[in-house]
Amino acid sequence: MIWTTGKTHWQTQKRPRNPYFAQAYDFMGKWLEGAGEFVLHTSGSTGMPKPITVTRRQLQTSAAMTGQALSLGSGTRALVCLNVRYIAGLMMLVRGLELGWELTITEPTANPVSGLDSVDFDFVAMVPMQLQAILDNPASGNQVGKLGKILLGGAPVNPVLAAQIKALDVPVYQSYGMTETVSHIALKSLNGPLASDSYTFLPGIEFGTDERGCLFVSGAVTNAERVQTNDLVEITGGAFQWIGRADNVINSGGVKIVLDQADQRIASVFHDLGIGDAFFCWWEPDEKLGQKLVLVVESETGDALHPELASEIRKRVSTYENPKHIYFAKAFAKTATDKIDKRATFQQFLKSSNG
Repeated sequence: MIWTTGKTHWQTQKRPRNPYFAQAYDFMGKWLEGAGEFVLHTSGSTGMPKPITVTRRQLQTSAAMTGQALSLGSGTRALVCLNVRYIAGLMMLVRGLELGWELTITEPTANPVSGLDSVDFDFVAMVPMQLQAILDNPASGNQVGKLGKILLGGAPVNPVLAAQIKALDVPVYQSYGMTETVSHIALKSLNGPLASDSYTFLPGIEFGTDERGCLFVSGAVTNAERVQTNDLVEITGGAFQWIGRADNVINSGGVKIVLDQADQRIASVFHDLGIGDAFFCWWEPDEKLGQKLVLVVESETGDALHPELASEIRKRVSTYENPKHIYFAKAFAKTATDKIDKRATFQQFLKSSNG
């Protein structure tokens, strides 16, 4: 199902019966009535989900920044396929209202174009999993060129998808942001002549790092408050490279291992063996090493994968980044926005194994 709307014709539309579209309709009504504050909910990917209150000015500033950075003015035809209950989807509604866009709203699905009669847009924001699903489906893969500019967020782009993106003719960007910054405050181009490994800060964002090397930001989108992250970064000029999360760094035998970087190095092994990319590196206590690196894989076949997988990983990573054990879980725990909840997954796995 889809619902087509926008600032100019929302007022002539009746409240949709579909509960999801009705939620979007109600938010747009509050916005057009001039509401000054809104309660948003964090996704729970970096901690317990929590409500936060943001101002209208914060949301307006964010919308204007995106419109300027990506040259998306009045009349932009946008596909809204992210959950409007959370900031990424909600900001699509705000941009539509503030910048005069035409919005086609769909309920969040793995492949957001599979249920559309036609695809002809100027802009879409989605998570990497959705773009991967579109590209992997023969019926929808050839429609990517009709999505317009593509903005990815919510999760890292794995090496397989990154290679596919480089071959696309439409521009694809990866965003950096969080609920506390009301969507992205930095972008990096993933293909074309401007492709880069670094995120570029959007205008009006002040930034720096704390004593750990973790990024902090402030600006109108944060209501002038300093937002401290746990993201380790390397800043050069007005851009930065993301290293990983500080709470995803372990000390194994005196060697610091960034779990996010270990994930990236092991990803190519999963791709070459054709066993998907549902895995993550984690740790557990060890008497000798203090903390030892382990690998958690989502798989129904379990140990059948172990010999070949372990052997191939050993060939490609350093001794320190070679997982000391591989665990197989039948299903990963997920957050409300469909991100892997690594801590909960590992705890559930250990509980079921010991149960």
